[in-house]
Amino acid sequence: MSTSARRTAALTTASALLLAGCGSSGGGAQAADGVDVVAAFYPLQWAAERVGGDRVDVTSLTPPGAEPHDLELTPQDVAALSGTDLLVYLEGFQPALDDAAAEAGDAAWDAGQAADLTPAADEHADDHADDHADDHGDGDGDGEAVDPHFWLDPTRLADVGDALADRLGDVDPDGAATYERNAAALRGDLEALDAEMEQGLADCAVRTVVTGHDAFGYLADRYGLEVVGVTGLSPSAEPSAAQLAEISALVRERGVTTVYTETLADPAVAETVAREAGVQTAVLDPIEGLTDQSAGADYLEVMRADLATLRAGQACA
Repeated sequence: MSTSARRTAALTTASALLLAGCGSSGGGAQAADGVDVVAAFYPLQWAAERVGGDRVDVTSLTPPGAEPHDLELTPQDVAALSGTDLLVYLEGFQPALDDAAAEAGDAAWDAGQAADLTPAADEHADDHADDHADDHGDGDGDGEAVDPHFWLDPTRLADVGDALADRLGDVDPDGAATYERNAAALRGDLEALDAEMEQGLADCAVRTVVTGHDAFGYLADRYGLEVVGVTGLSPSAEPSAAQLAEISALVRERGVTTVYTETLADPAVAETVAREAGVQTAVLDPIEGLTDQSAGADYLEVMRADLATLRAGQACA
């Protein structure tokens, strides 16, 4: 069965089971042992755990080590969604989840509204905007690709944390003050991280960051860098030989010394560019999920590891 057919079958199953099981979930529902939260993938899971604290029970639809873009819902996933108090997801990032989220109604909360998503800035995105929109569901209706990777800007993730506290307070009014305090503590940690990132990347000799796919646009915008993703927004896209040659030339012209591969994506394309340009590779984690190879146990640790990798790869003072 093709990927498209499997996705269609999963969505059909999701719609049928959710229609049968969603009627009892509502904005004021609370599980006997706490608020039941289902998060779509790791950064949303981490934020929900930090904001919810002991009052919430958070599970993730994307297993550790899995590529979240490729999520396909199982009947067990759909059963979890049908009984959850809150689904925290990102519309367009995981197409298999969008229809199920629509069926979940008020129990679904799209973090993208609080994150203030922006169009992709990758200079190669225009060549592939339609393909990226198909792969991600990230199109804005006019073929323009929207970058979903907001969590790589800590200040945007802090905004999502604040908004999530408000949404959890709607679900569990008795915990509203707790959620507000937890979100404030989360913001404090993220603002401290932001200050470290700003200082650490303020004086880099190389300002162009070449990555396997264009997941680092928000980070680049926040800290005055320019990102070029070899495959654009979609890690599964296949660039042409001409595009690979173009990026290899850009690497040489701009004095780029490092091309970054990723933890969950096939490194072959990025390694090809590095080999053609005669430069090294290093792993830069977009933190879409944790694996045994992740350079840290949580979001904050991996972001600080990414900072160290960037400082070395971009020749930062």
